[in-house]
Amino acid sequence: MPFQSLRSRKRRQRGPVGYRLAKATLNRPLRLAYRVDVQGIDNVPRDEGVILAANHRSFMDSIFLAVASPDPVTFVAKAEYFDHRLTRWIFRSTGQIPLRRGSPAGARDALAAASEVLTEGGTVGIYPEGTRSRDGKLHRGKLGPARLAAATGAAIVPVGLVGTDEVQLPDERLPHLFRPVAVKFGEPWHLPTNGGRAPTSRLRDTTDGLMQDIAALSGAEYIDSFA
Repeated sequence: MPFQSLRSRKRRQRGPVGYRLAKATLNRPLRLAYRVDVQGIDNVPRDEGVILAANHRSFMDSIFLAVASPDPVTFVAKAEYFDHRLTRWIFRSTGQIPLRRGSPAGARDALAAASEVLTEGGTVGIYPEGTRSRDGKLHRGKLGPARLAAATGAAIVPVGLVGTDEVQLPDERLPHLFRPVAVKFGEPWHLPTNGGRAPTSRLRDTTDGLMQDIAALSGAEYIDSFA
């Protein structure tokens, strides 16, 4: 689907003022600076909470995914982004959720905040690997997206991001312009809620299948080990 035609889809929700301002500000420059190919947008459900689960190679992943998504996306982002003045303003104004890695209490708070977004019919963006891949492989996924889906009834949509590593790698300070990028939305997964609980084995099977879908969409080689 051409990048420009995304504006013709009716939004389910408007999102925070900061989100709308950021998206309006970034939309035109991104269209001018990058050739973005959005595929499978009709796979994103319109009448329920949605979890967008994508591979993660670049800081720019969240920007491309947010602009390509038909609805506002609340990302679960590492808390370090909230520690610096510039990124703190951007992430807070766009309604993002901080996650302090290595903190069980922080993980519980982040999942609770994400669950609230999903039960209200919103969209949450998560990178199941938990961090950016530095070797270019797709690594084993963590159970967060599947656990959220089981607790809220939200759909999980696998997303393959292609070419964002050519825009900006983890160790690069500035992005490269005029690189082709693809955002590919796969078919959604639905888990039975069972009162918000699911066996760990089912969560793991779902997550492993989800990562295989992301691998197929992104073209990344899957490695069955955590990043």
